[in-house]
Amino acid sequence: MRRLFWLAMGITIGALVVRKLSRAAEKMTPAGIGGSIAEGLRDLAEAIGDFGADIRDAMAEREQELRAGTGLDAPLPSGDQVQLPGRHGAHSADS
Repeated sequence: MRRLFWLAMGITIGALVVRKLSRAAEKMTPAGIGGSIAEGLRDLAEAIGDFGADIRDAMAEREQELRAGTGLDAPLPSGDQVQLPGRHGAHSADS
């Protein structure tokens, strides 16, 4: 009974080792290396996209802060409320 247990244990460990070695050997083939490089490039592209999205969000937030601080979002005055400098008596002098 003990020998049967150790035989089964040896077969199981052997099968696991063979599977691990097969996976490692597959990664060393040109196709496996190409797949690893492609996966790395996908991860890099995703990270760059996330970085760009974070930058755009921060830019929009900062632009809102600047607009609020400078009053650029204030409503424009209507035509009768606009007073241009140096134009107060221009129409009476022309007549």
